[in-house]
Amino acid sequence: MANGSRDTTIAQAMNNAVKEIQAGAFKDEEETEAGLLDNIATILTNNGRYAEAERLRRRSMALTERIFGQNDPDVATSLNNLGELYRTHGQYAAAELLHQRALAIREETLGPDHPDVAVSLNNLAGLYSAQRQYAAAEPLLRRSLAIREKVLEPDHPDVAMSLNNLAAVCFMQDQYSAVEPLQRRSLVIWETTFGPDQPNVATILEDLAVLYRKADRVKEAEPLEARAKAIRDGKR
Repeated sequence: MANGSRDTTIAQAMNNAVKEIQAGAFKDEEETEAGLLDNIATILTNNGRYAEAERLRRRSMALTERIFGQNDPDVATSLNNLGELYRTHGQYAAAELLHQRALAIREETLGPDHPDVAVSLNNLAGLYSAQRQYAAAEPLLRRSLAIREKVLEPDHPDVAMSLNNLAAVCFMQDQYSAVEPLQRRSLVIWETTFGPDQPNVATILEDLAVLYRKADRVKEAEPLEARAKAIRDGKR
């Protein structure tokens, strides 16, 4: 009951905020309005209200384009956010156009090795992976990883994420020899950065175990599975 009341309160607060925006509360502060619309759209997306979120993201993007012009990094962020909404809702063709445009803007305005370029590459690769276009996703993930290795600390979580994403795409293409070193590097980063008992550590252990079983390395898989289970059960 308490959760239901809280959800109702949050929904009412969002609806009231949208009404205030629509009534012109921020007509002289368009940048603030665009940011608020985007934040509310994120909450709506997380609550499965995609149609409302899309409308607000489109409004936010239009405002951002009007404020900064067509080729600004803030516009790329708006494009990326709308593209991710479309991807999660299965509107792949629309998402691809938005992600490609966001990537082009970021490359032009921020340079080819900027972390935001790595984000766009990763998101575009995720879109292709969702459609089982793994051969198209792989070079994007490799480039994203290369950027992150170049500009971030070697134990940064984004590096670990890139390693894991690339490992998944290689696995789906039966490139098993490439998968293990990627997953093991990712595992070391997660353990070093966050400790040995994190859910992400358990996930990588499980993925490695699947790989080992695929290669008939059952004796190597079993202790990884046991450790992953202990982490998830909180009994390490």
